[in-house]
Amino acid sequence: MEIQEIIETVRGFDGVLVVAPEEGSDFPALSWGDAYFSYAPDGRMPERTQPYGTIITKDYPDDVASALNAPGRFRVNIHVRREQVQTLVPADGEPTETDVFHRHPLYGASGWVCVVDPAERTSDAVLTLLREAHEAARQRAERRAG
Repeated sequence: MEIQEIIETVRGFDGVLVVAPEEGSDFPALSWGDAYFSYAPDGRMPERTQPYGTIITKDYPDDVASALNAPGRFRVNIHVRREQVQTLVPADGEPTETDVFHRHPLYGASGWVCVVDPAERTSDAVLTLLREAHEAARQRAERRAG
């Protein structure tokens, strides 16, 4: 599964905002090449909520467990229900292993899972979970709006 395929699928969700910083943009250079998915029907970056999904294309200073600096590697991060983490993530996974679900290296306890280089085993589940995360973000936004 390619990064662009994931981004195009998510762009089809109602009310989504996909932010994909490019080289030379006003976003920090560290974020160039990555993608951030938020529920934002007005098309503006939400001020009080985090994205429900991201694609990261490199190691960050505090997040190196997935070894993303190797050429062509990327990781999809998805906010799921905490109980889903238990069913998705094998107990003994190596954080650099591809095409399997892992607890997010930093936010796993908060209900985040990730997949390095999703492919045959995980691609359908990744897209399903991104759609579910989008729907959950929409419901939270509607509750906050009253």
